[in-house]
Amino acid sequence: MTAFAMNILASADPLEHVVNAAAVRSADGYWLWSGNQGALVLSGLILVFVGMWAASKIKTGPSSQGADAYVTRSRFAQLVEVICEYLREEVARPLLGDRTDKLMPFLWTIFFFILVNNLIGLTPVRDVLHIVGIEKVWIGGTATQNIWVTGTLAIIAALVFNIAAIMRLGPVGFVKHMMGGLPWTMFPIALLLLVIEAAGQFIIKPFALALRLFANMTAGHVLIATLLSFAGGAIASALGGGGYGTNSAITVVSVVSATMLMFLELFVAFLQAFVFMFLTAIFISIMDHHDEHEHEHGHDHATGHEHAHA
Repeated sequence: MTAFAMNILASADPLEHVVNAAAVRSADGYWLWSGNQGALVLSGLILVFVGMWAASKIKTGPSSQGADAYVTRSRFAQLVEVICEYLREEVARPLLGDRTDKLMPFLWTIFFFILVNNLIGLTPVRDVLHIVGIEKVWIGGTATQNIWVTGTLAIIAALVFNIAAIMRLGPVGFVKHMMGGLPWTMFPIALLLLVIEAAGQFIIKPFALALRLFANMTAGHVLIATLLSFAGGAIASALGGGGYGTNSAITVVSVVSATMLMFLELFVAFLQAFVFMFLTAIFISIMDHHDEHEHEHGHDHATGHEHAHA
């Protein structure tokens, strides 16, 4: 068993520990189930059940408990509450203003969904399945390292921030914003602005969201897998009679480096979930600020007329 585990760690390609792998294929070779699908389903179940449990601990208790009714009844639920409170009051509300409470369920969901998938990606589920003799990768890999997954998340975010903009500005106001608010006499320039703005709103922003998450989650995970493959190769070499001196040193340095990098990856897991949610909030707020600017301009214009009449 130990030699088998070392052979897994010493895999020639570190990407095998990170990328998606098929668990079930059709007769034509199409993937019917993969490790990333298992990770996505698992993260969804974690969000639902842990979320319901945390909500039951955070909610206000019966009045018979007095002041204790307002105290969250679990350390972990307190942590979840603090994170939610910070994201809503310190991050989203300064950007979204009056629409914060309506949009927070989506922003909280996108944050925790990406975070849980990032953390699942740091656990060696696939390797453990291999070690215990399960060859099919029902759960494994890093789902947020899969460009199809990050692309889907980015498309969902793009739908939300574009629909939010249309609801705020109205269809005509949305198009006018895309045309820079120029008069019809400058139609050729306005049309060019419309093309540029549309590319940014529908292609560039979602692409940036997808690529940033994909690249950041791939690089760190591959580096950890590479370091552990060095350790696995050194141990396998020592067990095969290759000597203990140099192989022991390689193992120690590789494991220590991988451990330190794992702490960095934990930070990156939180950071990338935060960045995805934060950028989505910014993309929503950009249109809101345009709307506020128009309101302020209209108010100043009206005030100016009032002063002129006075």
